[in-house]
Amino acid sequence: MNTTAIETTGVAAARQITTADKFKSLLRREFWENKGGFFWAPIVAGGIGLFFTLLAIVGTFVFSSKAEFHASGDFQEVETHMQSAEGLQAIGVIGDGSLLVGIGLALVVMTFVVFFYALGSLYDERKDRSVLFWKSLPVSDTQTVFSKVAWALLLAPVLSIAIGLLIGLGLWLLIGLATALHGMPGASALFTESHPFQVIAGALSIVPLYAAWALPAIGWLMFCSAWARSKPFLWAVLIPIMAGALISWLDMLPGIEIPHENVWYILLLRGLLSVIPMTWYASESVYGGLQSIEVDGPADLTRVLDLTHGWNAFASVDLWIGVIIGVAFIVAAIRLRRWRDEG
Repeated sequence: MNTTAIETTGVAAARQITTADKFKSLLRREFWENKGGFFWAPIVAGGIGLFFTLLAIVGTFVFSSKAEFHASGDFQEVETHMQSAEGLQAIGVIGDGSLLVGIGLALVVMTFVVFFYALGSLYDERKDRSVLFWKSLPVSDTQTVFSKVAWALLLAPVLSIAIGLLIGLGLWLLIGLATALHGMPGASALFTESHPFQVIAGALSIVPLYAAWALPAIGWLMFCSAWARSKPFLWAVLIPIMAGALISWLDMLPGIEIPHENVWYILLLRGLLSVIPMTWYASESVYGGLQSIEVDGPADLTRVLDLTHGWNAFASVDLWIGVIIGVAFIVAAIRLRRWRDEG
């Protein structure tokens, strides 16, 4: 093969590296650089939760073996109720709840991980000077920032939900084993009357909602990460708090009335804390819908636990204004990364 053929083959191979391939590589890079937070942190938290659950079950067995229980009329009445259709549904709700607890635990860990990940995403690469290396590669600033946004808003929640389901499954099995060994009436209803697929579908349904709801907070954190020359945490947190305090202080002046709740809702909850999943329940469009549900039995409780209620937030102007603001912050972060003086 002559030199011209070799060069032609090299050019063809280079052309095969598409924008999608570059973006996938950036996503893999983000995962491996932050694997401890995205992957191991929720696993460790889930393992600790399962360990303490097992300790509680063992403690219950030790206590019950030393105590004497006598069947009474009240106990028999409870036993009869648990074997009724309503009682079996209530036991099934416990199974759903165990899955939701596992997902909730993983999402709590994810909240801290995503918050500090977004806050350090563009600052840390300037601090250790690795930004110079990454800028030498054939990837744009837009692709780099978007890969970080994708992990913060989409991939991290999906991975956390998957890990949370495994944690919840462990809790579900431990609770099922404990109820069976205790001889609890209707223990099998923990599995037969639960709705695991509904819980899984509801958990996955919050991913696009979380991406839209958390966008202003993620955008703000990444903007501060790109803009601050030092201590981005202080800038990201103090600016909203100081702005809220200053606006609230203006209310002391004569003739000025300020809706404090709206100010703090916008600056603190939407601007900073919307990175926390489920905070969309503070939105009137979501909370108002839940208020209309009257809990008279296990079936109504299942409706309350349905995570798809959060989709009502898409009908609020609040969410879409936040999306616009978040996009603006991300665009500003891209431009800052592109033009910032690294010297």
